[in-house]
Amino acid sequence: MCGSPARTNQNEIEEEKYVPARGDDVIGVVTNKVGESYKVNIGSSEEASLSSIAFPGATKKNKPNIQIGDLVFAKLLIASIDMEPELVCVNSLGENVGLGVLSTSGFLFTVPLHHIRKLLNPECTLLKSLGKALSFEIAVGMNGKIWIKAKSVKQTIALARAISISEHMNKEEMNKLCRKFVDRQAGF
Repeated sequence: MCGSPARTNQNEIEEEKYVPARGDDVIGVVTNKVGESYKVNIGSSEEASLSSIAFPGATKKNKPNIQIGDLVFAKLLIASIDMEPELVCVNSLGENVGLGVLSTSGFLFTVPLHHIRKLLNPECTLLKSLGKALSFEIAVGMNGKIWIKAKSVKQTIALARAISISEHMNKEEMNKLCRKFVDRQAGF
């Protein structure tokens, strides 16, 4: 007689939802324009709003040209259970701090939220080690989104793969992965 199929918990199947927290850097997709602001999907239960003047040097007459489908790297200014999340692309002094619209020539992928925390931990050397092998731009969002861009599509995909497969690795295994990555990029 066959055994019954294993039961799975519905929560294990569903993708982990991001819970917005004030001050988090996130990557989102612009989904709509509403008046002078944009709606941005950041992977939470509710879309965030992003004012058209929440960018460096933006004024009512001089606004960035943002289109539906654009990717933005932004900081959560407001994150409360009672209010819609609100994003900005400047620091508290209105200065550019690497936030804003991301290039369409990069690659966006998603990793589990625990992996983001691991990558951003100061003791994790993966991104620095990969940076010694290849020059690349990266934006890491606390919402599980990573945008990356290297000199070629092949290098970009290789970097994204290395970051993704490092999820369950310890420091020693990550160092070994980086050495193999460096060797491959050097042609060994």
